[in-house]
Amino acid sequence: MKMKNVLLSTAAAASSLFAIGATAHADTVTVKAGDTVSAIAQQNNTTISAIEKANQLNNVNLIFVGQQLEVNGNASSATTTTQATSTTTTQSSQTTQSAPVAQAQTSTTTSNYSNNSSDSDAKAWIANKESGGSYSATNGQYVGKYQLSASYLGGDYSAANQERVADNYVASRYGSWSNAKAHWLANNWY
Repeated sequence: MKMKNVLLSTAAAASSLFAIGATAHADTVTVKAGDTVSAIAQQNNTTISAIEKANQLNNVNLIFVGQQLEVNGNASSATTTTQATSTTTTQSSQTTQSAPVAQAQTSTTTSNYSNNSSDSDAKAWIANKESGGSYSATNGQYVGKYQLSASYLGGDYSAANQERVADNYVASRYGSWSNAKAHWLANNWY
């Protein structure tokens, strides 16, 4: 009887070690505001290509706050999920954080962020910090109210284009203007 208990205990310990070893190879990270695939790859000693393949990303330049990314490069067990963040109150209307990544990537020409009052306040705060709210402000290669790279604006410096491009940039990089403001406060840029 004693020998049977020892054998069962040894088998249980061995199986739990195997389970730990199996899960150690499925490393994932949660995307935070300001993260990029290249920075995540560098932090986890992998490549952009490995993350792209493991997570079946259609566009490595489009990740979302709260998204889980596998970073070990094993494409056979890749899972990509997008979670709603709890920082805004109207997440149910925000398609990019509750929709699968493939769906979210097809809507890059529309506003992809929650336009509640805290986001509106954050957007106005960033515009004030970046340009004093002036659509004609310039600083080297940065242009307009949100100090976007001139290449992002494609030569169209109109107020409507600046608003559209800024909204798309913030939605794709930070998920919301509130997250962009938090990044600005931490880094003095967004």
